[in-house]
Amino acid sequence: MLPDERANEQAPQQEAIVVISANLVKELREKSGAGIMECKRALEETGGDLEKAAGMLRQQGLVKADKKSGRSASEGLIEPYIHGGGRIGAIVEVNCETDFVARTPDFKDLAHDIAMQVAATSPRYLDAESVPEGDVPGLEREYGSRDAGIAAVCLLDQPFIKDPKLTVRDLVRDRIGKLGENIIVRRFARFELGADLPADGGNG
Repeated sequence: MLPDERANEQAPQQEAIVVISANLVKELREKSGAGIMECKRALEETGGDLEKAAGMLRQQGLVKADKKSGRSASEGLIEPYIHGGGRIGAIVEVNCETDFVARTPDFKDLAHDIAMQVAATSPRYLDAESVPEGDVPGLEREYGSRDAGIAAVCLLDQPFIKDPKLTVRDLVRDRIGKLGENIIVRRFARFELGADLPADGGNG
């Protein structure tokens, strides 16, 4: 064996070191809402890939959300949303565990987005568990399958109007991971001017 070959054979393999800049950590924090050390660790584990790191933190947030799902949530907000110059209105009750979280911009934005979702999509039920068994055959006929019907008429299972890659349930779980408290969409109502009135406007 030649000397150069022996030296190369004996040289330890060095792993590439990825330097994580403070600006990258800051960007991930703004994107995910996670802590500094969590962001730095996610970036290190993904080789500095911002999107992969955000995905990793999102998955970790979902795990945290599952662990918090059984906790009591009796604080929160009643959030209204008015659209179309007062022709359509929606109101939702979104609960969390503490008044402190209820007053945060992240929670208020969540409640606002859900009220907007209700106004825009007119869901009939909160989730699949809320659908009466007798209504399922009608949904299957109307939408072609049970799953398609659930996604169309159940608020938590609908694609989020601002980002259809997510469901409203995903949005809520993401915010649970970010805020660290259980969050529940309790109930909602939607009103549309003139809807459900008889053709004569209800006048005798």
